[in-house]
Amino acid sequence: MPKRVAVIDIGSNSVRLVVYERTSRFAFHLLNESKSKVRLSENAYQNSGNLSEIAMSRTIDVLRDFLSIISSYKARKTLCIATSALRDAPNKKEFLQRAKKELKLNIKIIDGQKEAYLGAIACANLLPAQQESLTIDIGGGSTEFALINNKDISNTISLNLGTIRIKELFCDDRKKDEAIEYIDEKLSVLDGLNASALVGIGGTFRALSSAILTRKKHPLNKLHAFSYSAKELYDYLSQVMDATKNELKKLGIKADRFDIIRPGALILQRVLKKLSIKDIVTSGVGVREGAFLADLLRNSKDRFPEHYSISTRYILDSHISEKAIASQLSFLVKKIFDLTHKHLAIDKSYRRDLSIAAKLYPCGNSIHFYSKNKHSYYILQSALEYGFTHKQITLISTLCKYAKKKLPSSSHIQKYKELLPEKNTLDALSFILSLSVSLVAHRPRNLKYNFVFEDGILNINADETLHLSRESFNKLDTIENLKVIF
Repeated sequence: MPKRVAVIDIGSNSVRLVVYERTSRFAFHLLNESKSKVRLSENAYQNSGNLSEIAMSRTIDVLRDFLSIISSYKARKTLCIATSALRDAPNKKEFLQRAKKELKLNIKIIDGQKEAYLGAIACANLLPAQQESLTIDIGGGSTEFALINNKDISNTISLNLGTIRIKELFCDDRKKDEAIEYIDEKLSVLDGLNASALVGIGGTFRALSSAILTRKKHPLNKLHAFSYSAKELYDYLSQVMDATKNELKKLGIKADRFDIIRPGALILQRVLKKLSIKDIVTSGVGVREGAFLADLLRNSKDRFPEHYSISTRYILDSHISEKAIASQLSFLVKKIFDLTHKHLAIDKSYRRDLSIAAKLYPCGNSIHFYSKNKHSYYILQSALEYGFTHKQITLISTLCKYAKKKLPSSSHIQKYKELLPEKNTLDALSFILSLSVSLVAHRPRNLKYNFVFEDGILNINADETLHLSRESFNKLDTIENLKVIF
């Protein structure tokens, strides 16, 4: 697969472009994301699905700009897919021929089940592991569903339900009861499906979750993997449905979504009413990421290798030149954790998070040596994304912020209280990482340490004097129930 790949997603409401760059076999990062609300299907549902000349022309103009962006990045491969608007349009050939003739762009129209599957691929691979989850992607012309259990995808469904479709067929004429009847009839295909979590894909869902994130004053400003209760969403949707334009603004809805947010909210509200959903998970990825992954993972059954972390690998590839030190730190924290976690009453589930924090701690050094902790913290809060919960991101970045320094401050703990473990656990994990950083102060080629832990005392012996390690350790904040002797 080429190093740089572009994906264009032509939807009913928006046209989007992403350009990805691979940093190793499977790891990648985003170089560019562009979007335009072309409203390709505007007035189409009142015109037997036919696309208007004006909507087609403005979409062609945007695609022309997208191709210019792709060229500037020297992307060697472009995947261009189209969904409901073109799928349904009787005059789609006219648009496809114009794109081919004027832009030399080949557009692949995918069916609804393929669209649902691509969205599910992205969620299954780029969100924390999901069990009994139902993805929902509310677009302008259609809504897609798929069941995910861990990484297994099933029950891909596409329905003729979309924000623009419902708006033009019902909402413009204020036919709410008829809209509900139409939506519920379409949703009957979900009868018998069991899912405890709803994973939201697409612009409508992100707009709603973004508003809820802001209203909740969620401490981590990141939409991908933002989770909350189904009751919170349902209550918020009820407010949206009854709101005036001025009230929508106060509810956190942006002006460019005023006309289509209610149809989307109504669809989502009817889904929640039908199914026994407990948890809501927001996906920052969708069909275009799924198209990229389907190409990247075509020889791997559309999934990454077991225990593979894309974001961890990307940060290692891009920000850590001294990978040997990163590996040593990871080894040391796991060794010390295994010896002490029962005594320190730390749940074993934190072992992986601590190991990743140790491995990625040096990443801030790529920006500035003297402020590497601060930069490691910022890099990890931003770039440690795919496959991690907000609690994991906050813990890992916090451990790196305070490594080789004091224990996490009370002000930091208070700010991120809902996402961090209890103080005793956080302090213990922070101390283990800082101790490990001290143990590599002299940059040893081999870790010839002998650890003996007994009665709350950790004895560290080595053939070397460990003078620098002792000096570094003596500057650390210690924890009460663990004594270290060199």
